[in-house]
Amino acid sequence: MAQSFAPHAVSLRQLQYLVAVADLGGFGRAAAACHVAQPSLSAQVAQAESLLGVQVFERSQRGVRVSTAGATILEQARTILNAARHLEDIASQLTDPFTGTVRLGVIPTVGPYLLPEIVPALRVAYPRLTMQWTEERTPSLVRLLHDGQLDAAILALDESLEGLAHARLAFDPFVIAAAKGNPVMAGHKPAKPRDLDGAEVLLLEDGHCLRDQTLSLCDAAGAREGDFRATSLGTLVQMVSAGPAVTVLPAMAVPVENRRGQLAVREFAPKSPGRTLVLAWRKGSALKTALEAVAATIRNGLAESARRSPSSDSSAPGPTETPGRSSPRTRRAPAPARTTARSRG
Repeated sequence: MAQSFAPHAVSLRQLQYLVAVADLGGFGRAAAACHVAQPSLSAQVAQAESLLGVQVFERSQRGVRVSTAGATILEQARTILNAARHLEDIASQLTDPFTGTVRLGVIPTVGPYLLPEIVPALRVAYPRLTMQWTEERTPSLVRLLHDGQLDAAILALDESLEGLAHARLAFDPFVIAAAKGNPVMAGHKPAKPRDLDGAEVLLLEDGHCLRDQTLSLCDAAGAREGDFRATSLGTLVQMVSAGPAVTVLPAMAVPVENRRGQLAVREFAPKSPGRTLVLAWRKGSALKTALEAVAATIRNGLAESARRSPSSDSSAPGPTETPGRSSPRTRRAPAPARTTARSRG
């Protein structure tokens, strides 16, 4: 089919207005986000609908909603806007891959524990690269990546990342945590999954990839899930420290969540279960060179942090390059960790 060079009916800016109204649920909020007057945005949206011959929005006194036909138009509008943004990214990367803005995501079971460690190093390494961070659960981050609203995200490697490129950051081993005196924490030998047989285990609520990973471990070990499901690791820690249940935590979270030493923490034996953390991005991204460099900086920062950590009972095993390399002992009452800025999660 021959390429047409006739003028397009609608502009990119009008497509942005359509998407903004749909995403924000109203003309007023969309106008504020787009930094234009509401009457101007409303007129441009109406003109775009007229030119396309499709009513994208159904308007009523109760608000605005996307029409059935409008949903199809908006899906294509997002594709076009992402392509335009990709064109701008390519142009920027051809001049300097380490300038401009990169939009990054991170899951809540990583953000509060990793970002305070690596953000200062990233600022030093890439002073002209502005990094905007968004904290969401894995399904939301993957959707934002595919939609082009994020450039990359720190995630735990699993099948949901199919279709995305990624660079490995570290292996984050799991540990068992419970109140001191819990029978599961008895002894000083490294734990094995079968030590959870029959134990009541508290886990995160649905939507967290960490829940799926730890639930698989607990099911295989014969543990039974408790009736309570937490929204965050901090809530899990509070619940198990005050009751008979145990939980499974990523080692990365222990210095922060157990900074008061209220829990006993037991590592697993070598080849311990855990999660592999990666930086993931869209295949073919124009930011590939910059993102690979960012991943290397994060990876090196984690390795340096692990070397600085004392190899004693004062800290849990942190993320490592190889699974199962932590010291085999039961840890009780870690000393307070360094003060860090906390993100939600």
